[in-house]
Amino acid sequence: MAAQAERITLDGRLVGYWAREAGRLEALATAARFGWQRRRLLRKAAAARAQGARSEAREAARADGTALAA
Repeated sequence: MAAQAERITLDGRLVGYWAREAGRLEALATAARFGWQRRRLLRKAAAARAQGARSEAREAARADGTALAA
């Protein structure tokens, strides 16, 4: 019998997505023409990194077998 492949959860996928999104927003911020655009994009990038951290924490809790309250 073949061993079951490890299941990739939504949180596992979101960790990578939010990291890519934050990088994209930071690249846009460096190319922004106006300061207010740069600040807004940097705030969005920080929010994306925070979202990724939450998904990573849920994924780590799932791997440990502990329940994490939402």
